[in-house]
Amino acid sequence: MDKNIIIEIVGDIDVAKVYSELSHPRSGGICVFFGAVREFTQSEEVIALEFETYKNMALKEMDKIAKEAVEKWDLNKVVIRHAVGKKKVEEPVVVVGASSAHRDGCFEACRFLIDTLKKRVPIWKKEIFKNKKVWVSAHP
Repeated sequence: MDKNIIIEIVGDIDVAKVYSELSHPRSGGICVFFGAVREFTQSEEVIALEFETYKNMALKEMDKIAKEAVEKWDLNKVVIRHAVGKKKVEEPVVVVGASSAHRDGCFEACRFLIDTLKKRVPIWKKEIFKNKKVWVSAHP
């Protein structure tokens, strides 16, 4: 495993430690995206989201995605972390980040990381509303 790539499936996301994980002496740009539980989906009030995964497969795919990004944008560091379990409104559920010499590379890489994670990593989401629970399709 590359020491400059951090991939994890966790119970909770610590937003405070991401900067130090991405900081690098050759990085002038650091870009981070956090995904959180929002209060409404299609006019229905969300109580919580619940995430499940096949952890080994998810970590392998996250590693592939990170390595693709490092290669394509010459990144110094990458973080991909996704939460599992039940998460309440406003709680972070995913973070991706990249650091590179210049801002363009890390901005583009960050978008690639989150979009590709959503397409390829086996993590399933259940939306919990007041009166029902719905498994969301893999690609909304």
